[in-house]
Amino acid sequence: MLAANGVLTPEVLIIGGGPGGYVAAIRAGQLGLDTVLVDGDRLGGTCLIRGCIPSKALIHVAGLYDEMVKAAGEKGRYGIHLGAAPSLDFAATIGWKNGVVERLSNGVSGLLRKARVNVVSGWAKFSDAKTCHVETVEGVITIRPEHVILATGSRPVELPFLPFGGKVISSTQALELTEVPKRLVVVGAGYIGMELGIAFAKLGAELVIVEAQDRILPLYDTTLTNPVRKWLERHGVVLHLGSKVNGISGDNLNIETALGERLALPADKVLVTVGRKPHTEGWGCEAMALAMDGRFVKVDDRCATATTNVWAIGDLVGEPMLAHKASAQGEMVAEIIAGHKRRFDPAAIPAVCFTEPEIVSVGLDVAGEQHVTGQFPFQANGRALSMDSGDDGGFVRTIADRQSGRILGIQAVGKHISELAGEFTALIEMGATLDDMAGVIHAHPTLGEAAHESALKALGRALHI
Repeated sequence: MLAANGVLTPEVLIIGGGPGGYVAAIRAGQLGLDTVLVDGDRLGGTCLIRGCIPSKALIHVAGLYDEMVKAAGEKGRYGIHLGAAPSLDFAATIGWKNGVVERLSNGVSGLLRKARVNVVSGWAKFSDAKTCHVETVEGVITIRPEHVILATGSRPVELPFLPFGGKVISSTQALELTEVPKRLVVVGAGYIGMELGIAFAKLGAELVIVEAQDRILPLYDTTLTNPVRKWLERHGVVLHLGSKVNGISGDNLNIETALGERLALPADKVLVTVGRKPHTEGWGCEAMALAMDGRFVKVDDRCATATTNVWAIGDLVGEPMLAHKASAQGEMVAEIIAGHKRRFDPAAIPAVCFTEPEIVSVGLDVAGEQHVTGQFPFQANGRALSMDSGDDGGFVRTIADRQSGRILGIQAVGKHISELAGEFTALIEMGATLDDMAGVIHAHPTLGEAAHESALKALGRALHI
């Protein structure tokens, strides 16, 4: 791999060590390809370091703390009474969260070593499509590979009139706070803002949410989001929907409501979560002669770019901007480079929102006259009731083709429902029908029984409603 002039010449160069890049590297190494992975941060990318994993760790702690606060109340919780309200050392919480991140990042390092991937720590910049210069602590390394896989990920969108800094924070800074803000305003009611906002509300923050559209979680239908909105209402969260932000003055965030009223919202922190954008700056994208599709790098169904032997995956190439999509694409591209015939054409990519309660959506989410729908409430599910989550409005909904019975979409909202995302996706990916789903014996008592019953309901023979 090392040429006579000191230049590295691997078969595969991967830029970015997130869930797309490191999976591509591991698979390439397994296939015997001489592989170099370049990353300027800790291995794991946004998902592991400052996104999916740390946020779920925080959500877990928030749930435990919230239950203890309720148990310390006058009525207690399930017969449990705490003699005093729990105290929270949030710096220690963040320390535990960081430990989880460190453990997983070290695990990624070990997997890359096992796959014989050469990891270069530093910042990459291309001078042309096949020449990459990496700034490391030891100096600049030049790499000229046969194939390049771009997995640079995405960045939080910054509002021009609300730049990050001071009390205005992104999701990255929110996960690095060492104390819970007393007054938190979240700008943007998408899944990132809702997940973190609800977690901080459970930890004791006074939460206000400002959203430009007329409802929360606008990518999901209102049937799925209504249980989340009801949770917000029960817990005193203030919603300003159809509102726009005008900027900050002093300790206040200035907004204009849907009715034209101008309000100054007191805020210790303002968490801006209005979306993410592909990371296309600073690494020489413009020098690689890449075709673009709007703000994304344009690729075909093999994740090949317009430049020969340059591939792009994950958030860089379009929606959905999800870690598991990036991983699947990274694995596929490594196999294509190794000579396998592959293309990216999944029947469905699951989307999960870790709110209270959780939301899962896989495949088709809007039924037409050509479809049949079966919906089963968790109110009639023994496991949900035994977890005190049967009355929060949760359900499983299955959508199928009316003629063939083939399952085209499954949605659900409820406590711990994210754990059923794999079953939902497998049913759709394998081309299962309602009869197939109805014929699968589900363990009792489990939440999965609601999925079984939703298929029975679509077939007109539900047993428990």
